Amino acid sequence: MSVDVGTAAPDFTLMNQDREPVTLSAQKGRPVVLAFFPAAFSSVCAKELCTFRDSLAQLNRAQAQVYGISVDTFFALKAFQDAEKITFPLLSDFNKQTIRDYGVFNEDMIGLKGIAKRAVFVIDAEGVVRHREVLEDARHEPDYGRVLSAVASLT
Repeated sequence: MSVDVGTAAPDFTLMNQDREPVTLSAQKGRPVVLAFFPAAFSSVCAKELCTFRDSLAQLNRAQAQVYGISVDTFFALKAFQDAEKITFPLLSDFNKQTIRDYGVFNEDMIGLKGIAKRAVFVIDAEGVVRHREVLEDARHEPDYGRVLSAVASLT
């Protein structure tokens, strides 16, 4: 299954790094950026999430809410957030349903089975996907310029 631009974003409720439930549909009325990443504490993931952290001023101007999502436990995500000073919530898809719903389930990445592909979705205030980028090679980072312009176009 794949989530395409112009379709409704699949709803989910996931636990954040502080063990609080976060429901996507509760964010209606503001843009949302979902940044799926393979694993906490990996170098490319740290660089990606720190880039989003450092872009928050631009994203905040559009009132966008950013979420990082991986299959790590919320314990690992809390430690990762603290270590990298990440200023937005990290969500645990430990049961791997959301990565399946969004079509970013990675069958096998260098022996790690069932983790998230690196992917970014920008969702508008009505819950419709307006930008989608799924990277087949997790060593690459998303096109941050395109993400920022997709968010900016929603204001």
